[in-house]
Formats: sequence, C-alpha cells, structure tokens
Amino acid sequence: MKAQMTSADVTAFCRQMEALGIEVWLDGGWGVDALLGRQTRAHADLDIVVQEKDLRFLVEILEGRGFRELPRDDSRAWNFVMGDGRGKEIDLHVIAIDREGNGIYGPPARNEGMYPAAALQGQGQIEGLSVRCVSPEFQIRSRTEYEPDPTDYEDVRALADKFGLEIPRSLEKCCKPSRSPVAV
Repeated sequence: MKAQMTSADVTAFCRQMEALGIEVWLDGGWGVDALLGRQTRAHADLDIVVQEKDLRFLVEILEGRGFRELPRDDSRAWNFVMGDGRGKEIDLHVIAIDREGNGIYGPPARNEGMYPAAALQGQGQIEGLSVRCVSPEFQIRSRTEYEPDPTDYEDVRALADKFGLEIPRSLEKCCKPSRSPVAV
C-alpha cells in the first residue's frame, strides 16, 4: 500500500521551499485542490513544477530527507519521480523560464511543450497556506493531452464550475459544468 501525500506533507514541503528560495508550482491533483481551496480526495503523490536552475539544490534537499529517484520507463531529465522509501512520492516537472516568462518543458530541440507564462500565475491555498499553482485553465487543457481517467474528469468539472471555464470538446461528454462557462 502506497502512503498518501497529506496536506501536512504538502504545506511542510511548500514552506521549506519558500524558506530556501526555491519557487515551485503545484500541479496535478494537489494543484487542483489548492486552486479549489479544499482537499477533494487522497493523493498518492505531489506533482510540482520547478525551474531547472533550482533542480540540483532541490534534489539535494530531497535526498537529505531520504528521497531517491524511482526508476520508471517514462523518466527523463525534465520529468522524474522521487520517493522516500515509505511510499511518499514527488513527481518533478522541470522547466526553464524564457524571456517571455514561459516555462519551457524539456530541451527546446525536442519541443516537449511549455507552460505558458499565464499557466504559472495560479494561486491557491492548502490549509490556509497560500501556494503557487499551475492555473486552472492550464490544468484543464493539460488533461486533453492524454487519456483522462475518472479522477481527471472530476478535476475538470470542479475547476470549470469554480472558475466558470469552458470544458474542451474532448472532455465534454464526461464533464458537464453545472453553470454557464466562459471561454478558456
């Protein structure tokens, strides 16, 4: 049984990063919950976006806390998971900020994608702690880039409802909002 990444774990991590001057943005499930301002479910991991310039220091900090890289078939230098051996996992998404403020994901030559500058402007709260997150618009858009599962549909519906956002056509059949949307 995998350990859960609790709200206490996330807030402690965010406070430590803030104290060390490492900017991180919450992504994935905890990013959604921070945007919603409430925990909607248990989380197996914490997805974060971190700048490449801070990666080495962050990895050293995590290793000092007993985390090690977990070998996976889809691991890359700009996207990998670290675990603490007790089931807690942090999924790192590494970006380099360009002149326009966009987060370039992976080597530019590979064109893996980017977090547009607006995607890095999200703000949320976990247990009253203000945290940076990936924006609700980008959270929704990113779920169109793979085959979503029922949890993804719940996330999209909740974000669309709270922020009055339009649900992309590819997700419409499963994620009808409860009120009129505004364009994303």
